[in-house]
Amino acid sequence: MNVTIKIALTAAAIAALVSCASTTDKGVVGADRRQLLLVSEPQIAEMANKAYNQVLAEARKAGTLNTEAAQLRRVRAITARLIPQVAIFRPDAIKWQWETNVITSDELNAWCMHGGKIAVYTGIIEKLKLTDDELAAIIGHEMAHALREHSREQISQEMATTLTLNIGTSLLGLGSLGANVAQLGSDLMLKLPNSRTHETEADRIGVELSARAGYDPRAAISLWKKMSALSPNGTQPSWLSTHPSGKARIADLEVYAAKVAPLFKAASAKQG
Repeated sequence: MNVTIKIALTAAAIAALVSCASTTDKGVVGADRRQLLLVSEPQIAEMANKAYNQVLAEARKAGTLNTEAAQLRRVRAITARLIPQVAIFRPDAIKWQWETNVITSDELNAWCMHGGKIAVYTGIIEKLKLTDDELAAIIGHEMAHALREHSREQISQEMATTLTLNIGTSLLGLGSLGANVAQLGSDLMLKLPNSRTHETEADRIGVELSARAGYDPRAAISLWKKMSALSPNGTQPSWLSTHPSGKARIADLEVYAAKVAPLFKAASAKQG
């Protein structure tokens, strides 16, 4: 069979296996973009657990895991108000085994892995002097990445590229197929930068989660203004280097914070 035909048939077979769907319902902010999901959810869960356990083990060894009692209580209290709100986007996420940890470090960092494994670093809280509303904006933003399964989507894209190249070289007699999917994923889990699309989705879902939990969604605007002020010369801390910033981002947050303002008002009335 002609090599070109072989490649075309193989590509068609791969396409047939690929799932393109949205991992979330749209909510008020409209988060229902279709996604490339080549990796299964059990696979991504295995990858996330491996990466998560590695980070915790390293923090325990260094004596930096959950050593700031007051910060830990504060972060967990805010997270506890945010978690029930995920049902609007993903009813199944309510059943995730959510965990929240605080790592003592000067690093400006925070993340939420697949399945609800959250870590907030003391550096981002202290250096930005975060209010509760601003901290809710950060945690909600990171939770949104997990709800939308952005890591799963990124790894799927990496695998699709790698698989296509491997198939091509194999058919041409230049190499062989075969990759350790779990190893690839766990290595990339904390290394792949989020795309601008992913960051925008996380911003929008984050303000809705915050608003529904009774935190002022406008805090996301003040948060990103603080972050922008950290890099007046265009240099950014490592956590910010993959996060688009500037006037366009703040303008988008202003639009979506206003859109979810009625949710904040309603939640505040219930709490009051």
